[in-house]
Order: sequence, then structure tokens, then C-alpha cells
Amino acid sequence: MAQRIGLYGGSFDPIHFGHLISARSLAEQLSLNRVVLIPAMLPPHKQKSELTDARHRLEMARLAVQGDPLFEVSDAELHRAGPSYTFDTVTQFRQQLGPQVELFWFIGADSLPELPSWYRVAELVKVVRIVTAARPGWTRPDPAQLNVAIGSASARQLLEDCLETPRIDISATDIRARVRSGLSIRYLVPEGVASYIATQRLYQIP
Repeated sequence: MAQRIGLYGGSFDPIHFGHLISARSLAEQLSLNRVVLIPAMLPPHKQKSELTDARHRLEMARLAVQGDPLFEVSDAELHRAGPSYTFDTVTQFRQQLGPQVELFWFIGADSLPELPSWYRVAELVKVVRIVTAARPGWTRPDPAQLNVAIGSASARQLLEDCLETPRIDISATDIRARVRSGLSIRYLVPEGVASYIATQRLYQIP
């Protein structure tokens, strides 16, 4: 039976329980063998100055899933120059894992309307199944723009692959703000991540 692997890219600045709960929910619904967390070196929609050093974000991801056999962490995007395009990352994993592995790329519901603007998106949807983590009560986007960008068949599959996941209102932006204000981030991030943030003095006021 072919392996089924989920790829989950993001800033993870920092990684938190919302990321992990959503990823596990998708993995269970899709019967995945494992989920690979991929911290982005430079997400196309963010400026480099906005991000914590990639080495810290990679280490926090590793600490977050330590001892959990479902997850592994990849530094694939940290070795490439320029924007961390999803198409390039999926192509790299496809080359490494071979054609027999089923690949799934996780996105949040807020990213779905932006998909038509993604780099080489018409090709991307043909090499990986994009699965959207939809929160309860989310609004399904108008398929018209998706149809134009990727074709009606791919748009239909994309909308079918919107899977409901638990509503966990944890925000990386809020976590960073709490750290700057000296507030606790316990129960928002795994203990190892909280300890790392404290010892490395991340997100402190400059």
C-alpha cells in the first residue's frame, strides 16, 4: 500500500498547539502515515525582516513534536535562496520520495482565497493534493477565481478537500505579543517551545 504523507509548510513563528491539533486532525481524516513540518525560509508573502531567524523556528518545530511518531521536521526550505515557493518544495519531496508516495499539502482556510496568486499553481495542483483545514462555520470561497486559475476539475477537487478541523483560536502573533508583555504562554505552545523561547530570549522588546 502506498505511503500517504502530509506536508505542512509555514512560518511557525512560533509553532503552537493550534498548528499541531489541526495537522493531527487532517492526518487522521486522511489516514496519513506521517506529517512533515517544513519551516519556511522566506514565505513569499512576508518580508525577511518580519521573521525570527529560521534556525530558531526549525528548532522550535523539532522540540514541539519530539517523541511523536506522527511528525517529523524538514529543513528543506532553509537551504534554498529566494522565496520559499510551495511548488519548489513539493517538487523536491516528489523527487526524494518517488512517484508511488501520495503527497498532501496542508493549508489554512485563510490561504484558500489567495491560491490563484500562488507561484505555478496550475502545475502545483497536479502534483500534490492541497488539503484545507477548515474551521467550523467557515465560508466556502466562490469557485470562479479558482476555476480560472486551475481549471474547473482541479477547483472541484480542491473544494472537496476542505476538511473540518477543531477551532483552536491560538495565534502566533498573539503569542509573540504576550512574550513581549511578560505574560505566560503556557498551554499555547508545547513546554519545550516555551522553554526555548525563554532561554533564547525570543520575541523580547529589542
